[in-house]
Formats: sequence, structure tokens, C-alpha cells
Amino acid sequence: MITLEDWALIRRLAADGVPKTRIAAQLGISRTTVIKAVNSDAPPRYERKAGPTSFTAFEPAVRALLDEVPDMPATVLAERVGWTGSIRWFSENVKRLRPDHRPVDPADRITWTVGDAAQGDLWFPPRKIPLEDGTTKLLPVLVITAAHSRFITGRMIPTRKTEDLLLGSWELIQQLGRVPRRLIWDNEAGIGRGQRRAEGVASFMGTLATKLVLLPPNDPESKGLLERRNGWFETSFMPGRS
Repeated sequence: MITLEDWALIRRLAADGVPKTRIAAQLGISRTTVIKAVNSDAPPRYERKAGPTSFTAFEPAVRALLDEVPDMPATVLAERVGWTGSIRWFSENVKRLRPDHRPVDPADRITWTVGDAAQGDLWFPPRKIPLEDGTTKLLPVLVITAAHSRFITGRMIPTRKTEDLLLGSWELIQQLGRVPRRLIWDNEAGIGRGQRRAEGVASFMGTLATKLVLLPPNDPESKGLLERRNGWFETSFMPGRS
């Protein structure tokens, strides 16, 4: 394998028009090596071939347990499979395997079926809104986007309280003309967080015969539709408007 310095030199000489045969002769390497260096987009890197480790013998048993309980703690897994080595090394290997055994998050799907879901969120315009009493205030905009069609509905609401969120949601769903099977929300206090639902939210969802899906923390990609729409509001909708 050639060195990083030789790789950089080969590419510079080739860019200057020096024939590959002359480069090979100058550096004392084969023409094939020169061709590979010129065609590669990344510098040479030594990669050690993966071999068996102390964890290898335990991996099948760990995977079997993760198939049944994807979130089983590493300490419990270690006890179940009889691991007696470093718990840190064991945990690092479990962390590597765990994503292969987690169920697919329905909110992360790239393709959405018709009527399946709509995503709700709040967008805050980057300027204060003049009110009737002469004051100005930063007011939230409730946005609901149909996941399949990407159709956007939005309405400015006076507060982030549950009653304003639900009334605004009802008016936006009326604009959609249909009730989606699922309403996906990030952890907005006026809607709910974790397993807790704000007062009145469960009744609202039951009345509409829809299911509320609250996204787990640190999962922004699951509401990417709204994130992109909010970016569009900032860059395309707001400029030039008062």
C-alpha cells in the first residue's frame, strides 16, 4: 500500500499531465498502483480485517434475546448469556447490535399511505404580530401537514394552551376534509408528553376516532415533514410580508 504522501503526489503529477508510466517509474511503483491512486476519491487507509473477539461466541445468544426484548439493558443481557468479562466492552458490542433488532418506527417511513397520518407542530414567526389593542406579541402558528399529499394547513392561535391547540386542530382538520388515522405530535405540553395526555386530548382524539402518536425525545427525523415546512415558512413565506 502506498503512503498518503505518495498518493497525494501521484494525483498532483497526474493532474499536471505527467503520464502514468513516468509517474510509476519515478516513484518505483507499478502502473496499476498509479491508476488506482488516480481513480480513488479518498486517501489510502489501512483497514484491519475484523476477526473473532471475546464477544463473538456470545453474539448469537445476545441477538436471540434482543429479538425478543430489543430494549433489554446490557447488564441484564450479560447476566443472561453468562458474560464474565468487561461490562464496558460488552455494552459497546450490544450498542452496535441493538439497532438491528429495534422495531421499525412507523413515523420514520419514507412512504406514507393515503389518509394514514398528519403531523402537527407549532411554528413561531420571527417577528411580533400587531394586536388590536396596539401591542405586539410573538404568537404561535399551529401547522398540520398531511403526510401523504404534503398539503399544509396553518392557523395562528393566541396561546399554546390545550384548548387553543384542540380548537385550532379541529379547524385545520375541517380544512383537510377528512380525519387522518393518526395525528403525530412532538412532545408539546398542551397535547402530551411521554405516556401523559393533556386534559381533554384523549376525548378529542376519541371523538375524531383517530390515534394520537407522541414522538419520543430526540427524534426530529420522524417529523421531518413539518421541519421542512417550517423552514419554507421562514425562507419563502415570511420575506416581504408584514
